[in-house]
Amino acid sequence: MRHITTHTSPATGLRGIGDTSWQPRGVCHGMDPEDADATFFPLPRDHEAIADAKELCALCPVRRDCFTYALDNDLKEGIWGGLTAAERRPWHDGLPQRLDYSRVVAFFNGRDVHLTEAERKVIVDHAYVRGWRPDRLAAALQISYKHARDLLRQAANKVFDRDRTLGVPRRKNTKKQGTPAKTNSQPPTARPAAQQPVSRPVTSASAHAPLGKAA
Repeated sequence: MRHITTHTSPATGLRGIGDTSWQPRGVCHGMDPEDADATFFPLPRDHEAIADAKELCALCPVRRDCFTYALDNDLKEGIWGGLTAAERRPWHDGLPQRLDYSRVVAFFNGRDVHLTEAERKVIVDHAYVRGWRPDRLAAALQISYKHARDLLRQAANKVFDRDRTLGVPRRKNTKKQGTPAKTNSQPPTARPAAQQPVSRPVTSASAHAPLGKAA
């Protein structure tokens, strides 16, 4: 069961598909419902009204969140994120293959993001590289333990096939063992004796120095 947040609630760990905490920061927040419908749901050929709506969207700080909300909730009418329905159609059609690395980073930071199929594949590969166990991946993706284990195995085979194709040598797990100290049968060569300093007579500088301050 999915939960939908209220318009004033802070960002939580809920599914991104129902997160509306960004809406109070939108430029259109607080508009009269009739004015909002007339502005953001114009006729397809009403170019002047479309230009006015896009002008408002250009000033909005949460334009990207608005666009993501329309894609996640399959909103194919009206202007969302500064794009018309016709401009968003390619994004709706290619939604399963959408790959947004900012959403992948948000997932690894602990946010429960509504992921696409392409984003889930990237997350599984990164989870394998990070050394995640199947139980951790199963809890994060909300899947069964067996499914998570199979996904990690597929990621491991993918890395193995890539390394074999590129000729990357496999890492050897060798433990360092204590080796006995090397013994040298030959006696160490004697170092030359240090030369004794030669004693020289020291002449006193005061015998030749002039008396008094220098002129």
